Amino acid sequence: MNFGTTQQGEPLKLGMRNLYILPTRFGLLWLAGIGLLQVVAIQLESNGPLLLSFLMLGLFLLTLHLTHFNLEGLELRSGEPAAGFAGDTLAYPLRLRCRGRCEGLRLRLGPGEPDDARSLAPGEHLLTLPWIAPERGRVRPGTLRLLTTAPLGLFVCWSRWAPPMPQLVIPAPRSGPVGRAPAPAEPEEGARTSSRGESGGDLWHDLQPHRPEDGAGRLAWKLLAQGRGAHAKRFVASLAEAPLLTPAAGIPLERALEHLSAAILRLHGEGTSYGLVLGPSTIPPGQGPGHRDRCLKALALAPRSL
Repeated sequence: MNFGTTQQGEPLKLGMRNLYILPTRFGLLWLAGIGLLQVVAIQLESNGPLLLSFLMLGLFLLTLHLTHFNLEGLELRSGEPAAGFAGDTLAYPLRLRCRGRCEGLRLRLGPGEPDDARSLAPGEHLLTLPWIAPERGRVRPGTLRLLTTAPLGLFVCWSRWAPPMPQLVIPAPRSGPVGRAPAPAEPEEGARTSSRGESGGDLWHDLQPHRPEDGAGRLAWKLLAQGRGAHAKRFVASLAEAPLLTPAAGIPLERALEHLSAAILRLHGEGTSYGLVLGPSTIPPGQGPGHRDRCLKALALAPRSL
C-alpha cells in the first residue's frame, strides 16, 4: 500500500486520524454481487433476492467497522535495536500494546510485501522485524507498513509510520589489505605491574580456570597454595607489539573500512591485541568483546572522509 501519511519522530497510536480503509478486490466483488441481486429482485419482483442483498449489504457495513476496530487503539514504539552489519538482515525491535485482540495483523519494514498475518492478544508484545541496511552509520529502518483485512477480507485497513530509533550499522566485513600505523612506545619497566610469561614477549594479563592443555608453566601457584583453586595465567602480547590498524592507502574509504571490519573480527577471534587509528582518532590496543565493539562502532560512525 502506498496511501496514507508517515508519522515521524514519535510513538504511534492508531486512531481515526492515521488509519485508512478501503474495500479489497473481494469487497468490490461483494458489492457487485449486492447490486446484481438488487437487479434480479426488481426484474423478478421477488423478495428473496432483495432480502439477501440487504443482508449482504448489512454484513458489508458491519465488516467496515470491525476491520477498523481491529487496529484502532494499537500503540507502537521502537525498541533498542542491536548493532548489525551492512548488507545483512537485521532485526529491528518493535513494542506493541493492544487494547483488544488484534487479528490478521501484517507488518513490513521497507519495500516488499508484508509478512504473514498474526494474531495478538490484549497487552504488550515485542516483535522483531527483518530489514536490510544499505549503508553504515546510525540508520533508520525506513517506513513501517501495517495492515489487516480481518475478519472477512472485504476491507483493508492500514497505516504507515517511520520508527524514530536508528540502528547502528557496521561496515560489512570483507577480506582485504589493511594499513598499520606506527606502534606506540613500549611502557617503562617500572610501570608494568605484571610479570613476564613463558613466551618471553608476553605480559600476564588475567586469570582463567586451569585446563590440562595449559601446562604447569602457566599455573598460578600462589593462588593454588592459598587453597583458591587451580587458575592459569592468561598472557597477551605487549602493547608495543600489538598492531594499530588503519585504512589502507590507495583504497576507497568505504571498502577500506570493510577490510578493517574483517580484520577486527579475525584478530578478536584469535585473541590478539590490536588498536585502531581513524584519522585523528586512536583507540589504544586492547582485546575482548568490549574492545571489539568499541572498534566496530568507530568504523560505523567514521566520517565519510578521513
